[in-house]
Amino acid sequence: MEQDDKTGSVKKFLDLVKKSRRGKFKVYVGMSAGVGKTYRMLQEAHALLKNGIDIQIGYIETHNRKETHALLAGIPLIARRKIFYKGKELEEMDVQAVINFHPEVVIVDELAHTNVGGSKNEKRWQDVADILDAGISVISAVNIQHLESMNEEIEIITGIPITERIPDKILDTTDEIVNIDLTADELIDRLKAGKIYDQTKIERALNNFFQPER
Repeated sequence: MEQDDKTGSVKKFLDLVKKSRRGKFKVYVGMSAGVGKTYRMLQEAHALLKNGIDIQIGYIETHNRKETHALLAGIPLIARRKIFYKGKELEEMDVQAVINFHPEVVIVDELAHTNVGGSKNEKRWQDVADILDAGISVISAVNIQHLESMNEEIEIITGIPITERIPDKILDTTDEIVNIDLTADELIDRLKAGKIYDQTKIERALNNFFQPER
């Protein structure tokens, strides 16, 4: 019994040590694409840079939004890893490069992303876990429809199956969650103004996720 108590005490202490060495994890959560998650992450990156924090971009997806793309200026960007897969050249976050550069904080967009076949991890949230374990803090973003617990409900509402998902437990490991919300009308106005997708994708988007009512 005494030995079990000692073992439990040691394990508890080791867990505390590991936790203190682990990076901090912050996630911006939005109800859909276009609410401003990536924009807010980049704004925060600039604020951290001004305060002397070594922050770099591990992976970012601006979707060619001019306002968002403009915020990339001045933030160090870690080159993506190029992968040849099924005859195509694709790009993924270079997790090992992130760990080697070891910034204090790294931006990792698209938390629910599925990696190209042959990658070390199947999912980007697993890449993020490796980065956190290396002692690097991460700021990431995800849409609410990608949460496992929301998947069925979102599919019923939109009629669209969500193939990329993250376990809800991932949000339980965060140190901070920031909810980014707009009203449906505000979101549709942004869509029609071309601030979310380019003109060729607007009509399709309006017939899918971007509907005030169904």
